[in-house]
Amino acid sequence: MLQFRPLVRTDQAALWHWLHIALWDPPPAPLRPLAVLDNPGVRIYVEDWGKATDIGVVAVVDGQAAGACWMRLLLGGQGLAYVDDATPQLGIALEPQYQRRGFGRPLMQAALAAAWENSFRQVSLTVHPENPAISMYKACGFCKQGQRGTYHPMLAKSAT
Repeated sequence: MLQFRPLVRTDQAALWHWLHIALWDPPPAPLRPLAVLDNPGVRIYVEDWGKATDIGVVAVVDGQAAGACWMRLLLGGQGLAYVDDATPQLGIALEPQYQRRGFGRPLMQAALAAAWENSFRQVSLTVHPENPAISMYKACGFCKQGQRGTYHPMLAKSAT
């Protein structure tokens, strides 16, 4: 059974792991080396989790943490998905054994609901053009916003 709980400060170690999973490259590429997490442009998405504007949801399947969807407000042009200082940037990851089993969409929907409840008007992300998750992102309300480097920025807007 799929349940959700908030992503909290004590999830920091798991969040580093999920960020590593979220750094998707097209197959047959393996996960990037763990050293990528030391890159300042990567660390900004999860380092010191639990700031006032940090929002995240953990997917729990049969009592096991299966992954998370999180977002952070990054200011001053920081982050590949930067839109403006009022738009948080989203990351999502599921453990490999929970991928392609229908958990991603409800996880993302739960995180977006939390964003809207916290008065954010829109949320951004970037995705590799070959990532099959693009269709799920679109189903959750994200629309492509052109191309930035080798990635597509996408934006979802609150209905209210």
